[in-house]
Amino acid sequence: MVILNQSMETYNKFNHIKVHSQYSICEGALKIDELSDFCKKKKIKALGLSDSLNLCGALEFSENISKSGTQPILGTQVNFKFNNTIGKIPIIAKSEKGYKSIIQLSSKSFLENNDLEEPNCKFNDLINTPGDIIVLSGSINDLAGKLFEKDKIHEIEDLYENLKNKFGNDFYIEIQRHNDFNEKNFENLNLDLSNKLEVPIIATNEVFYINKDMHEAHDALMCIGNKTNINDQNRKKLSDQHYLKNDDELYKLFSDLPEALENNYNLVY
Repeated sequence: MVILNQSMETYNKFNHIKVHSQYSICEGALKIDELSDFCKKKKIKALGLSDSLNLCGALEFSENISKSGTQPILGTQVNFKFNNTIGKIPIIAKSEKGYKSIIQLSSKSFLENNDLEEPNCKFNDLINTPGDIIVLSGSINDLAGKLFEKDKIHEIEDLYENLKNKFGNDFYIEIQRHNDFNEKNFENLNLDLSNKLEVPIIATNEVFYINKDMHEAHDALMCIGNKTNINDQNRKKLSDQHYLKNDDELYKLFSDLPEALENNYNLVY
C-alpha cells in the first residue's frame, strides 16, 4: 500500500478516470481548458475523460491535457441494453485499437437502435468488440445500478459474469462513495459479488465539477437537463461530493479498502 504524505494536497496518486466535461450535456460542468490549467497547477499525473454517450470532447481533451504535462486517458459511457434494461457502462481505451473500439460502440448506439429508445447498443455489441479496452461496472446511476434499483440481483451477477468472461482482469467492479441515495447498499452488493465472482474492485470518483462550492450551480444544471425544478422534492439529486478530490481525501475515504485504492493507483502505468 502506498502511504500518502497527509500534510500535502497532492493529485498524483489517485487516478481520476471518471471525469465528465461540458460535453456530458446537462451533466458535466467542467470546461476542458479549465481542467488543463488545473492539471498544470497541481501537477496531475493522469486524468481520464468519461463523458456520457459521446466522445465529442476526446480530441480537445487529449490535446489540452497533454500540453499541461498530464497523461490523458480516453473513455466514455455508452448505453447498453441488457435484457430489458438500458443503462450506461463505462469503457476506457487501452490503446489506439481500443480507442477505435469505443468510437465504434459510441457511434453504433446512435445509428442502430429503436428510434423510440434512448441511444443504445445491444450488450452483445460490447461482448463482441475487438477489445483492448477496460470496462467498469458503473455507478448507482448506470446499468448495474438501474438493475439494483429494480431488485434484479441475479441479472447483475449475470452481467458481471459475462463481462469477466470477456475482459478478464480488464473488468473492474467500481466502488464509489459520494453518499448518494442507495449508494452504500449498492456497494455492499458489489463487494459480495467481487468476492463471489473473483472480480477486482477499483475505487473511483465521479467528477462533474472541480471545486465543492460548484455543487449548487451543477444542481441547477441537472434541473435544466431533467426538466425539473430545484424545489421539486422528487427529482434526481446528487450529493456535493462529485468534485475533483485530492489524494488525501480519497485515501481517507477508501482506507478500509486498500485493494480498491491499489487497483486505482496501478491502472495507469
